[in-house]
Amino acid sequence: MDLRTLKNLLKFLSVIGMALSFFLATALFVGWLYGEDVKRFGIFVLGLFLLNGMIYLLLRNYRMKLSIKEGILSVNLVWILLGIGGAVPLMLYTGVSGADAFFESVSGFTTTGATIYSDIESLPKTVLYLRSLMHWLGGMGIIVLGVGLFSLINPSGSMALFKAESTGIKMEKITPKVKDTALRLWGIYLLLTIADMFALKIAGMNWFDALNHAFSTISTGGFSTKNASLGYFDSPWIIWITTFFMIFSGINFLAHLKLFSKGSLEGYKREEVLWYLAIFTVLSVMLSLTDIFIDADNYTHALTHSFFTIASVLTTTGFATLDYAQWGHIAIAIIFVAMLVGGNAGSTAGGVKVIRYIVLFKNIMLQFVRTLHPNAVVNVFIDRQKISSHIISSTTGFIFLFVMTNMLVTLYLFGRGFDAMTSVSTALATVGNIGPGFALTGPAENYAFFSSTDKIILSFAMIIGRLEFYTVFLLFSRSFWKKF
Repeated sequence: MDLRTLKNLLKFLSVIGMALSFFLATALFVGWLYGEDVKRFGIFVLGLFLLNGMIYLLLRNYRMKLSIKEGILSVNLVWILLGIGGAVPLMLYTGVSGADAFFESVSGFTTTGATIYSDIESLPKTVLYLRSLMHWLGGMGIIVLGVGLFSLINPSGSMALFKAESTGIKMEKITPKVKDTALRLWGIYLLLTIADMFALKIAGMNWFDALNHAFSTISTGGFSTKNASLGYFDSPWIIWITTFFMIFSGINFLAHLKLFSKGSLEGYKREEVLWYLAIFTVLSVMLSLTDIFIDADNYTHALTHSFFTIASVLTTTGFATLDYAQWGHIAIAIIFVAMLVGGNAGSTAGGVKVIRYIVLFKNIMLQFVRTLHPNAVVNVFIDRQKISSHIISSTTGFIFLFVMTNMLVTLYLFGRGFDAMTSVSTALATVGNIGPGFALTGPAENYAFFSSTDKIILSFAMIIGRLEFYTVFLLFSRSFWKKF
């Protein structure tokens, strides 16, 4: 790695570090408001800001030009450093080990929502707020925020970061400048968070719980301030409000941006959104019918908790109102399908994403046609636009990497002695950034029982899933490092 690359990375990371310091400092107000001792945390935040500030000042006159390779490396470094930075206050105030704190921090920033804490309600308000804040920052992607900040000091390098961090099968901009698109997306993100918070407050939550659950809902993260998650509140209004905002947050945020900036519903008429809503409705109805006819539950209760559960799992949020692992094999099978799907590309949700299944399915149908009619000239179309062979091969490769990564994590856990259901569902829950799995990691359980090594491996599984595989696995390519 040459000196120019090192300067590029250090200057960019220092900007992200200062921005993170600013957001973490808001927890000082929360701690002060509830009468908690935040001196150590204040020293940490100040030290973090000064360290990154000094690095930035030393390089303030250096003009950066970030290449795609440097953007990819920066993204990977940011998520690892976020995990470390978020772990420090958790260690200071809850006394957990480094591996536990790193796992919880990574789970927060990647919006996975898996936790190592058994008694969440005993945690200081400062820590509860920090966990939710990690979700909120990681939801839209700290790098998307970084694009907005980074463009102020290096306009030419923003595209490299946007390509490295953006999700989906292709990149789309609404405004001519990537910075403007990123900042507008954050504006929509903030607006939805505020709307959710006020709705939850009106429905019966106090302001603290409403803010934290809004952070976790819009980011599709899943951390709660209660041991029983949303089941603690026992309110149909809170459950339905959260269901709506989870599903809304699982839609491509560019569709929301078109609505709020242009008053256009065009983004919601796309095939991915329509299939996403159809999958949600069908799975929710199926789970409701299972609950009604097999478990003999009443209609209102079954619909409320079934629609909520599918929304939570489909969008990879991970909230729970009941222990759905006890609903029987048919219900578990339906929920497993939701775990495999994910939300829309360009949303805060994790998982494979609906658009990739559409591409894969249409390509399979295309191969059937070509087999029956070898001379036919046919192509894959989505939203009346021809999909290039590059996108098709990239989608196929993504799904292969998703399956391979899940298989490796599953085999590791199974080799460690865990049962098959725990191994498979935990791999899917971490790689897919879902949070709860089944068996030992079910919605009523936590991840505290894993060893330190297990937690580190699962932490990197979460990062790999959050960065959608290519961004991480490229680092293991010999060609990636050739010109560094």
